[in-house]
Amino acid sequence: MSAAKSAVYIACSAFLFLTQGLGMNLALANLNQVQGSLSATSVEAAWLSAAYMAPNVSLSIALVKIRAQYGLRRFAEIGIVGFVAVSLMNVFVSDLHSAIVVRFISGIAAAPMSTLGFLYMLEAFPPARKLTVGLALALTCTTMSAPITRLISPTLIEYGQWHALYTLEMALALIALPIIYLLPLAPVPHAKVIQFMDVLSYLLVAIAFGCLAIVLSMGRLYWWFEAPWLGVLLTLSIAALTTVVLIELNRAVPLIDVRWLASKEIVHFTVVLLTFRFVASEQSAIAANFYQQLGLQFEQVATLYWIILGAAVAGGLLCAVLMNPQHSERVHVLALGLLATGAYMDSQASSLTRPEQMYLSQAMIAAGTALFLPPAMARGFKAALSKGPSYILSFFVVFMFTQNIGSLAGTAAFGTFVAIREKFHANILAEQIVLSNPLVAQRLNQLAAAYNKVVGDRLLLNGEGPALLSQQVTREAYILAYNDAFLLASMIALCALAGLFLHMFYKWVTQRKAGPAPLPAA
Repeated sequence: MSAAKSAVYIACSAFLFLTQGLGMNLALANLNQVQGSLSATSVEAAWLSAAYMAPNVSLSIALVKIRAQYGLRRFAEIGIVGFVAVSLMNVFVSDLHSAIVVRFISGIAAAPMSTLGFLYMLEAFPPARKLTVGLALALTCTTMSAPITRLISPTLIEYGQWHALYTLEMALALIALPIIYLLPLAPVPHAKVIQFMDVLSYLLVAIAFGCLAIVLSMGRLYWWFEAPWLGVLLTLSIAALTTVVLIELNRAVPLIDVRWLASKEIVHFTVVLLTFRFVASEQSAIAANFYQQLGLQFEQVATLYWIILGAAVAGGLLCAVLMNPQHSERVHVLALGLLATGAYMDSQASSLTRPEQMYLSQAMIAAGTALFLPPAMARGFKAALSKGPSYILSFFVVFMFTQNIGSLAGTAAFGTFVAIREKFHANILAEQIVLSNPLVAQRLNQLAAAYNKVVGDRLLLNGEGPALLSQQVTREAYILAYNDAFLLASMIALCALAGLFLHMFYKWVTQRKAGPAPLPAA
């Protein structure tokens, strides 16, 4: 393939990733803004995200076999037509209920788009570079949509609320449609690989992952132990997964090789990816909410998101250069070091912190995120290929679980941690506020004096001071809670880095004991 044609495939891959990523992130990043146009509360608006993720977290697993049986060409054409049709449905959304239904269908239709993005990126490279440069660039493209969403959505919201957001998605889908038809992927052999029990196993996996996605998305908002239906969904998820394991263990040709997933190597791979996904949630689950808590406007954070986007691209390009099995552990050391340092720097924030003080730390986290995932995925993918083509689907189960469910779990865990720590810090701060303290009395008088010219009633004026002070205490408690969350993310990254150093030291000792490899026979 010529260099020009490879560049076209790379550009088309980036565009497909952007189309899918914007469709997923536009609602998630603007829940507070779109709830007004849908006449919904903040909790009700969160169902838009849960409805999208419920089918999306597992559908890529089924697409592996669908693509193998019906071929890439048909898969691509049907996938893009379905995405365009669902994008058009957003135009007819008029209330919350219709929006939730459309978001659920969008989660189904968007799953092939990410797969097509990967395939188009890998198509641009020769076989020797598909799992190195191709994989690194593809995974870099998956990180670009989040900052781009933050950059473009305020203007869209101002222009037309919900319909402006999804008019853009519809336009991108219509542009992607001719790409699929005019720039086909290389055909691959296909055969009948789908069995009846495969369908049953996948439906159970979809139920399990979907229920878990809803619990993780909504648990923090309804609170974990306050809504009985959360427990019902969690029980249903566990029961469905248990049934899948029992079915697959007794099949001659399983859809998912449970025994291989339980092996030492794959369990280690799963723990590594989950740890990374938790730490990487710092940027989306903590930092973005921290800026909202400070009341920062789009104009104040736009430059920060440009820096995050640039750092993610730079980290992905560096990873593409370093993508070598011999360098994977060193790349992970660099990535975890960047993540731990960036999160620790953020943990020193205060109410006076502005985006300018976070440019470096957030750039480090974005670069570390882009550096970490490609070597880990390449290693797991090669382990699956070494066992045989049938193990690729089992690998995808691990990868999709750790990235999709892991991302939701990281967001839920950090959100819950911030809520708990805010109550703790609020209680500590409230204990220090007593009227007998002259500093407190002075602050109350200063705050009340701000309304002296607009509030004539002396009794009401005296009540403004405590109300404003209470707001300031709550804000400071949240800032301290976010600092604790930043510090927790840094500690997790440091623990992972320590574990990696121990693993590298163990390998070095083992190799020294084994001695040098024997020379080949003459």
